[in-house]
Amino acid sequence: MIGDAASRFFHLLKTGFRPNASRLSRWNEMTSDIVRMANDFRNLGENELVTRSRDLRWRAKAGIPLGKIMPEAYALVVEASRRTTGLIHYPVQIMGGIGLFEGGIAEMQTGEGKTLTATLPTYLFALQGLGCHVVTVNDYLASRDKEKMGPIYRLLDLTVGCIETPLTPPQRKKEYAQDITYATSKELGFDFLRDRLKRGGAARLTGGQLESEIEEIEGIVQRGTHFALIDEADSILIDEARTPLIIALNQPNDSATVNLYRWSDRAIQALTLGADFLYEPDKRQAFLTDAGCRKILLMGKPALLDSIDTERIYKQIEQALVARYGFHKDRDYVIAENKEITIVDESTGRMMEGRRWQDGLHQAIEAKEMVPITASTGQAARITVQSFFREYKYLSGMTGTGAQVKRELNRVYGLKVTVIPTHRDCLRKALKARVFKTLEAKNRAVADAIVELRNQGRAVLVGTPSVEKSEALGELLRDKNIPHHILNAKYHAQEAEIVSFAGQSGRVTIATNMAGRGTDIILDETVTKNGGLHVIATEMHSSKRIDRQLVGRAARQGDLGTYQFFLSLEDELLRCLSPRRRQSAIRRAIANAKGELSSSWLNYFLRTQRFLERMHAKQRRDVLKREQYRTEYSNKMGLDPFLEMTD
Repeated sequence: MIGDAASRFFHLLKTGFRPNASRLSRWNEMTSDIVRMANDFRNLGENELVTRSRDLRWRAKAGIPLGKIMPEAYALVVEASRRTTGLIHYPVQIMGGIGLFEGGIAEMQTGEGKTLTATLPTYLFALQGLGCHVVTVNDYLASRDKEKMGPIYRLLDLTVGCIETPLTPPQRKKEYAQDITYATSKELGFDFLRDRLKRGGAARLTGGQLESEIEEIEGIVQRGTHFALIDEADSILIDEARTPLIIALNQPNDSATVNLYRWSDRAIQALTLGADFLYEPDKRQAFLTDAGCRKILLMGKPALLDSIDTERIYKQIEQALVARYGFHKDRDYVIAENKEITIVDESTGRMMEGRRWQDGLHQAIEAKEMVPITASTGQAARITVQSFFREYKYLSGMTGTGAQVKRELNRVYGLKVTVIPTHRDCLRKALKARVFKTLEAKNRAVADAIVELRNQGRAVLVGTPSVEKSEALGELLRDKNIPHHILNAKYHAQEAEIVSFAGQSGRVTIATNMAGRGTDIILDETVTKNGGLHVIATEMHSSKRIDRQLVGRAARQGDLGTYQFFLSLEDELLRCLSPRRRQSAIRRAIANAKGELSSSWLNYFLRTQRFLERMHAKQRRDVLKREQYRTEYSNKMGLDPFLEMTD
C-alpha cells in the first residue's frame, strides 16, 4: 500500500491539482476499501465485533495514529449500524466521515444523513478515551441523536451521554464521563466557564486535557476540550460566532437605576431623529448630538436621578433609542407568559432562554414594553462561541451550506470545506423571484400562490424572518380559510412534530427561518407524484447561507421539489438602509396593478445582502482580534482571559 503522502500526491496529479476534487478522489478509493471490509464483518458474531473494537481502543490509547486504524474503525461502525438501526452508510456518507476525521467541514445537502455520518469520526476519536463532544443546535436534537445513534456505539462497547438543561452538576459530570457526549454549544460553553470559575482561573488546558490535579477539584464536570464534531457547523461557528456566553453576576437595581430606565424610555419621545440624535440601522447604534445632549440636560427629571452622573444618563438614553428603533417585538424578542423578555435567535428563529443583552439594553427593552425591570448583570466569566471552539484540540463539522464561508472557516478555525456529492441527483428547481412594492401586495401574492399549490396537491413550506411576520401571514391565511400550521419561537416544543408532517398533500407550514432543522420532511405519495414540496421564501435573509438552508428543505434525496422568493421594498432586509434610501427606492419603484415590480429589482436585494454579509464578517474579525489581544495580554499578566479579563 503506497504511503499517505504518496497517495495524496497521486490523487492531486490524477485530478489536475484541484484540491477539492483530489480529496474526493482519495476518499472515494478509501471508501471502497471500507465497504469491502464492512461486508467481511457481516460474518462476525457480536462478541467478535466487541473484541475488535476493544483492540482498536487499546491501539488508540497506545498512541497508534488514528489514521492507521480509521478504515477498520469505520467498517466496524458501518456493520454495527446495520445490525442495530437497520441503516447502512452510503458511500458518500463514508466519504463525509473521512473528511470529518481529517479535520474539515463536510458540506452535505439536507436529507443526506449527516446524523449517521457523524457516527464514524465520533467513534474513532472516542477510542482515545479523552472525551468526544457531538454538538447539536438544541436539546431536542441532542437527546434524539443520542437515542437513535446510541445503540451503534454500545454494540462496540462505548458509552454515550447527553447534556440537557435541567441536569445537576453531578449528573453533568456523569454524562461528560461517557465516551461520547451529545450537547448544545450553549451547554458546553457554560459548563466550560463554570469549571473555570471553580478552578479560580488557576488551571490551564494542556493539549485538550486537564492537568491531573484539576480532576480532583470538587464540582468540575468536564474532562477537557479534546474533540468536537459540530452539526450545522456554519450556524454555530459563523452565525453565532460573536455570541458571548456569559456567567452573570446579578447587580440588584436600586430605585434610582429603575427610575433611570423608565425615565429614559419616556424622554426619548421628545427627541428628533437627525437633530437630537443619529441612528445607524446597519450597526444598531444611536448617538446623541450636542443639541440632543443639551435637551436631555434641561429636561425635568425625577429627584432620584440627581445621584446619577450625566454620562451614565446619556448612555442609557442612547440604549433606549437603540431599543426603540433597532429591536422589535416578535422579531428580535418575545414576551413570555411570566412577562419576561426572551431573546429570539435571528438565524434560527428559536427562543434563547436565559440569555440577556448587556449594558442596560435589556432593561431598556423591558422599559419600552412596560414589563418588570430585571436586575442588571455583571460578568463573572465570559467567552464567545468563536473563541470557545478554538479551545478544542480537534474540531470538525457538517453543514449543508459551508462552501460560501470556506475562507473564514479556514482562517479562523483551520478547517477546510469539502462539498460531498449527493447520494442521488438533486432535482430541485428554482422559480423566478417576484418583487413587490409593498408588504401587503406581497402577502396577497403569497396567499394566492399557496391556494394554487394546494389545488395541485402539493405541500408548501413558507419561510418567514420573524415571529411577527409568520403570525401576520397566518392571519391572512385564516381570513382566506386556508388551513395552515405555524412553527416559530413561540411553539418550540412542537416544532419537530409540525415539521415531520410538512410533506403531506395540501399541508401548509409557516416557519421562522430554519426552526425545525434536523427533522426530515417525508413526502406522501400524492405530493411526490405532483411535484414534491414547494418552499416559499417570503424574504431574503442577512446571509445567503440562511436562504440556502431554507430552500434546501425541498427536493431532498432525489425527491422532486421547487422554491421561489417573494420580496417587497418593505422587507426587514432593507431596514439596514437609512430611511432616506428606502423612501427613495419606494418613490422610484413603478408597480403594476397587482403591486408587482420588474424582476430587475432583485439585484437591489442581492446588493444589500452582500453588504450585510461583508459587515458581519468584519464584525466577527474584529471580535476575534479583540479576544486574541485580551488572551495574549492576560497570559502575560498570569490571568485567566475568561475570568479576570471580563468587561
